[in-house]
Amino acid sequence: MSAIYVNKSYKAGIGFVALLLLLSAVGCTKKFDDINTPANLIVAKNVDATLLGQEFAAAEYYGLLAGQYQVGENLYADVYAQYFATTQPTFNSDQYAEQGAWTNIMWNEFYSDPAIQLFFVENYTRENNMPLANAMAMVWRVEIYHRMSDYFGPIVYSQFGSGKTSVAYDSQSDIYHSFFKTLDSAVEILKANAGGNAFAGNDQIYGGNADKWLLFANSLRLRLALRISYIEPALAQSEAEKAVTAGVITTNSANASVFSTVNSINWLSIWTYIDEFRMSASMQSVLTGFNDPRVSAYYSQAASGGGYKGVRNGLPASEKGGTLNAEHSFVSTAYLPIAKGGSNPPNRLMSAAETYFLRAEGALRGWNMGGTAKDLYNMGIQMSISDRTTATPVQIDDYINSTNTPVALNDKWNTPAMSDIPVKYDEAGSFERNLEQIITQKWIALYPDGWESWSERRRTGYPKGYPVINSLNPLVPKDSIMRRLTFTSGEISTNNAAVVNARTLLNGPDANNTRLWWDAK
Repeated sequence: MSAIYVNKSYKAGIGFVALLLLLSAVGCTKKFDDINTPANLIVAKNVDATLLGQEFAAAEYYGLLAGQYQVGENLYADVYAQYFATTQPTFNSDQYAEQGAWTNIMWNEFYSDPAIQLFFVENYTRENNMPLANAMAMVWRVEIYHRMSDYFGPIVYSQFGSGKTSVAYDSQSDIYHSFFKTLDSAVEILKANAGGNAFAGNDQIYGGNADKWLLFANSLRLRLALRISYIEPALAQSEAEKAVTAGVITTNSANASVFSTVNSINWLSIWTYIDEFRMSASMQSVLTGFNDPRVSAYYSQAASGGGYKGVRNGLPASEKGGTLNAEHSFVSTAYLPIAKGGSNPPNRLMSAAETYFLRAEGALRGWNMGGTAKDLYNMGIQMSISDRTTATPVQIDDYINSTNTPVALNDKWNTPAMSDIPVKYDEAGSFERNLEQIITQKWIALYPDGWESWSERRRTGYPKGYPVINSLNPLVPKDSIMRRLTFTSGEISTNNAAVVNARTLLNGPDANNTRLWWDAK
């Protein structure tokens, strides 16, 4: 039976504009506050350090759509990244059909919870001389808003919380340029407060450690720099080199993850009880072909027949259901609900593996990344495997030097190997061949972060993935890829003038095949 969860904090019938107006209630008359302010709304007169920290913690946990992970990532980005394929007959996002109700839910989840929480924290810490806490909030703003922009392109950003009846969208170009300036400000404060701590009892990522937040900020700059490499290569190089010079995450002990507890469950683990998706065929071809030691950390063997077996993306409803789940691989035990033996792993944000792969791509482009593309690529693999498995250094070296390639699948579609690239870095290979190696290994390392991997697949064309079996979207053929999600019907109803203008900020119509600003290869 299919299930779509709706976060209890979402109020049907409360439009986005109304939520923005609610933010301005602090400056209204006492009578208005008494009548219109919810009892649990945090305002300046009732805040204290503990409550402020709790608000920041909530913005961290919900900032990447924890409350709506199923419709915010699992049924969109996860399948477009081809980590998973849907097996529920009523779910057709896998066939490139955008579900407007889902998009509405995830948009409203973001702007009705974490955006408001972070807006308050950032303003309060700035106005009350709390620079270190403010810097952490700024970095987190860049992290969560870049992900939303990477879904839609233009989004409500600089005008959020303005209290205006029509809240303007920013172009993705303006947003990204603003991100780099925000990181400049945050990094300056974090450097000035080396060894300091803020939100110690509440920060869900680093326990308030300023030095680790600095590494995260620099690493985030590196990620965003590579994101714009095809549209603004000079700025991309400058920002990437600035990040590496300042210091990025280089050890797994500094990896950025949102803690998981019994009260804040791993985002993916919340949904695995539903049992409505399976390993993708792309992952099967690559992981089994490479004889990758991470496969058992990511997926379980098929309940019927054993082995790691993936499903082709985009199956029509008539081919889903039945024995599809039993015959193919689900997530590994770690990602199952705790009651079913799951370990409730932390929610990964950024790792040393990712920064090494980012640096490898930069070096491939001729940028100063503190090493060669080959050496940085190898370090990315080493960091990922040592973080995700118990493989020995010898076993890791054997994998790095392996000439194994993806394999063809013995399925009813006679699916060929996804690619012919080996694990071992091809020093004689072309730029594109080396880029495919780097991005494919980064794709493996990022699992299960489909949000980030879908962005990278759009940006670079890698990993290649398989054409979907069927597309229900005339704008996105089977051998193409979804480029973005469209503006929501809720926004069209409550913030229409802004949406009309936002459409002029796109590189085409408000459609799934219109490329984002940075999607320029």
